[in-house]
Amino acid sequence: MSTAYFPSERRPSRRGLVSTAWLALVCIALGAAPARAQLLMPAKPVPPPIYDVHVVKTYPHDREAFTQGLIFHGGHLYESTGLNGRSSLRKVDLESGRVLKQHSVDPAHFAEGLTAWKDGLIQLTWRTQTGFVYGLRDFKQRRTFRYVGEGWGLTHDGKRLIMSDGTSVLRFLDPETFEETGRVDVHVNGRPLNGLNELEYVKGQVLANVWPTDHIVMIDPASGAVTGQMELLGLLTEADRKQPVDVLNGIAYDAKGDRLFITGKWWPKLFEVRLERRP
Repeated sequence: MSTAYFPSERRPSRRGLVSTAWLALVCIALGAAPARAQLLMPAKPVPPPIYDVHVVKTYPHDREAFTQGLIFHGGHLYESTGLNGRSSLRKVDLESGRVLKQHSVDPAHFAEGLTAWKDGLIQLTWRTQTGFVYGLRDFKQRRTFRYVGEGWGLTHDGKRLIMSDGTSVLRFLDPETFEETGRVDVHVNGRPLNGLNELEYVKGQVLANVWPTDHIVMIDPASGAVTGQMELLGLLTEADRKQPVDVLNGIAYDAKGDRLFITGKWWPKLFEVRLERRP
């Protein structure tokens, strides 16, 4: 396994425990070379651009939702929530946060990433190596599929599924057969970035939560290079935190309205945000 910034081992009862430390995504300095050798040394790596996050609007979010996957489709949010015995698939009204439809996942499974494909919804599970395909309208389970290893995040680029497994790897899957068709190692200046979690495909880039932090990175799916980073600390108030909350985990994009939404596990709020590249 490659050197990791974040551990891939997770506790089944409280996956995603809060860590306030951002483990040096941008602090990858290689150190100064001796003066006589400086002309022979490559330039110091340049950290990925930083994007400031501006809240456009705040919406209510169910505190009972241990959010693992989030998408915006057809005017509604669809959400995959985790924990064994509490996992679910949900259709949610954006404005009110009200759950419009819900399917309970078998207690044997810890539900994870979610994406929509054609007229269905595809949901991963954490350690049981099983995925589910549901009808978009009725939530009826149509089929199951298998994969090797853990399932974390899921999105697609219109041609293939993109899956994370908690390491620095993104896998590409055929959306009809679920066979793996390729993979890419995600890196910052050549060094692997572990902990890739919930995913969303936005304008040619993959946005990924980095577990166990409140940070999101932008990834070039062709090269695996991290092309941007954003910190989302301080979104929740002290009042929001009077009841237990966990880390940021949930990215959804409304392509038609060009709106980006984020939330977290047990968060009472969902935020529409705007990104602005820092000069």
